[in-house]
Amino acid sequence: MFPMLTGFMNYGQQTVRAARYIGQGFMITLSHANRLPVTIQYPYEKLITSERFRGRIHFEFDKCIACEVCVRVCPIDLPVVDWKLETGIRKKRLFNYSIDFGICIFCGNCVEYCPTNCLSMTEEYELSAYDRHELNYNQIALGRLPISVIEDYTIRTILNSPKIK
Repeated sequence: MFPMLTGFMNYGQQTVRAARYIGQGFMITLSHANRLPVTIQYPYEKLITSERFRGRIHFEFDKCIACEVCVRVCPIDLPVVDWKLETGIRKKRLFNYSIDFGICIFCGNCVEYCPTNCLSMTEEYELSAYDRHELNYNQIALGRLPISVIEDYTIRTILNSPKIK
């Protein structure tokens, strides 16, 4: 008779424990119900990137001395630097600088090791294209400054969105 009684007691304890676990899970679910949504409506709303975000590379042609440090520190030897040595002044003259963002891994080594700071990372992350050859940016495309998400009047940022009460 005692084994049957202890079996019922164990069953009762397990039932209470299971009900407690279900109640705890339900309370967690209810606590998440009144939080703000995490998803955004992408083309119309954009997240503001952090300070350390590594987006498209910005290039300043006038500052570059064609030292090719960016090519040497790049893990995939990506930047293409075309230059010619001017014998009269014994300096390199930069003709063309290009980066293919279809191959770039956005590691930031080129920006970090550039001695003249002619390279910098921007907050631009919309680099999609229908043709992969459109992702090969020359010095003119790299010199274009991106529009800041905060200054773009057509986009509602998360900071400017109405709060749900």
